[in-house]
Amino acid sequence: MIRDGSRDAEAPEEVPNVGLIVNPIAGIGGAVGLKGTDRPEILEEALRRGGHSVAPERSIRALKAVKRNLPGVNVITCPGEMGENEAAAAAVHCDVIPIQLMERTTAVDTLKAAKELEHKVSLLLFAGGDGTARDISEAVDAHIPVLGIPCGVKNYSGVFASSPEAVGGAVALFMENKNATVDSEVLDFDEDSMRNGRIQTRICGILRVPSSRRFMQNAKSAPFSLEGDIEQEALAKFVVEDMDKELQYVLGPGSTSSKVAELLDVQKTLLGVDVIFRGKLVARDVTGRELEELVRMRSTKLVISPIGGQGHILGRGNQQITPIVIRAIGKENIMVICTRSKLANLPERKLHVDTGDVRLDNELVGYWRIVVGYREFAIVKVD
Repeated sequence: MIRDGSRDAEAPEEVPNVGLIVNPIAGIGGAVGLKGTDRPEILEEALRRGGHSVAPERSIRALKAVKRNLPGVNVITCPGEMGENEAAAAAVHCDVIPIQLMERTTAVDTLKAAKELEHKVSLLLFAGGDGTARDISEAVDAHIPVLGIPCGVKNYSGVFASSPEAVGGAVALFMENKNATVDSEVLDFDEDSMRNGRIQTRICGILRVPSSRRFMQNAKSAPFSLEGDIEQEALAKFVVEDMDKELQYVLGPGSTSSKVAELLDVQKTLLGVDVIFRGKLVARDVTGRELEELVRMRSTKLVISPIGGQGHILGRGNQQITPIVIRAIGKENIMVICTRSKLANLPERKLHVDTGDVRLDNELVGYWRIVVGYREFAIVKVD
């Protein structure tokens, strides 16, 4: 059955068919300080903490971008919250495949949908994180082109567009030249190790994705090297010396921020967001709501570092730093720290923001002064 969210006419006879699978629980753990929701008990904890899915809203944004680039696109998708609802909200013409879904969707539903869709579409979109990408790679043939809409707590694989809006450009370029694809590794992190401050990456599969450097994000690069460690120490020394005792400091995730905490003799969470005041730990591994309350109490400075190989500074792996937090702190009080070696390995030496708030993202774009060493700075474009 064809459901038309934008018009009463029948779908055109020849239109590009794009598949869509939405993981409705993707991203629930991000703002509440969890490092993923791959396991049922972690999902329950995320819901208990007040977490909510970002996948529907981000999928709608992606579909609207696809429609702007390909006005005649036809989406073949899953019932209800796994795609049909999002297609209707984006006013995109769609077919709905006749499959039964569980009351609360799981990886089984993703696998079932992917197998059903892979022979019906030219390109398969999926909304989720690295866990969803892993499920897709298990289900579909490696030669079927896919593209991820970044929605998860973890989006470290190189199979995702750089933002929901970038999905539209990537799909349009792919439709112009369907041979322009590359194999990309699906990475995933062990969630238990992440919660215990250890990063253990593994390759879970290979997916075929559009070869568009402009619209695709890179896979996360390895975080440690001897050269990088020396650079981090010099950079962290400057940050500590520059600290104002009247300001509260929010330290984002990552090894570079952890080096700052180490110099302060503070036990930081490697992959969490922590708050420091006058050299002492105020709050450890905070949720978005907790952080929103803390930044209302004192003038605050945010110290963050980009994801290696990708360049995202906000919206990837630090969803606890919500748009409310960012606006309360102010752009002028955001300090981005990035070693020269990490900066040199970023695509086009650019940084990216994807906070989930399009208006805020637009306010943050432009040229920023980045700390790259001890009293050393670089001017870098953020988009």
